[in-house]
Amino acid sequence: MARKTGSHSEITGPKIRAEAQRLFARHGFAAVSMRQIAAAVGVQAGALYLYTSDKEALLFDLLKSHMDDLIAAWRAEAPEGADALARLERFVRFHIRFNLERAEVVFLSYMELRNLSEENFAKIEGLRKTYETELEEILKAGQAEAVFLIPDTKLATMAIIAMLTGVNTWFREGGRLSRAMVADIYWDMVRKAVGA
Repeated sequence: MARKTGSHSEITGPKIRAEAQRLFARHGFAAVSMRQIAAAVGVQAGALYLYTSDKEALLFDLLKSHMDDLIAAWRAEAPEGADALARLERFVRFHIRFNLERAEVVFLSYMELRNLSEENFAKIEGLRKTYETELEEILKAGQAEAVFLIPDTKLATMAIIAMLTGVNTWFREGGRLSRAMVADIYWDMVRKAVGA
């Protein structure tokens, strides 16, 4: 079948990614077929293979893009030369804001990682470790500045990231707490958790 009128790679490619992300988040990676993605985009199933080699490659691309964007956005926002407490507050607020704006892909990053090949899983894990290291360096700096009381920076890193990412599981726009209120409360909890 010929390409549909108005179908262009710069439009179709992002549309495929967006529909795949939506369908994977709603129904689960295993339950979604390439035909379903194609139907949601409005193309023949075979056309998807012009943009991706297979369904797992599509999932990997979504997860890798998210991690690349997360790391780049944090590095662009990280306050240079600030003390550890100010850097930690910026990290907490950044993490909540960035992830709430990308709830579907954050969900996929935790629930569908198991569907990646060993090689692709290792790549995503490597990117996660890169991001976690950014937080751990802040915690180590806080120890060195004697403003944080943390027995183990690695454990504290994992606990803080799990707590912050958990906001995505319960937060609903228009609910009792605004995003700003949630960020304020979580910052207070994290500050107390590190003994600042």
